[in-house]
Amino acid sequence: MTYQITDYTKNKAKLFNVLVKPSNKKFYKIDIYDLKNNYITSIGDKRYKDFPTYIKEEGMQKALERRRLYYIRHKKDISKIGSRGWWAGVLLW
Repeated sequence: MTYQITDYTKNKAKLFNVLVKPSNKKFYKIDIYDLKNNYITSIGDKRYKDFPTYIKEEGMQKALERRRLYYIRHKKDISKIGSRGWWAGVLLW
């Protein structure tokens, strides 16, 4: 099943001057490319929800709580600018 990229993620991608496309890789949601269409990385495990999915399925309050917990769990990964964790943090959360 292909992940449907949300408007939330598309808008965040514009802010960071990157392109996002559904990933063809087994477990990833999104492939990230620079504006010249050069591959950067793949992010987001299809088996887990992200911020916009929580908003849609469980409401904003639950989504905000899940985001807070995500940032706590992934603090180390999110702090490395340009890493997969950082991209996931800015585009999916």
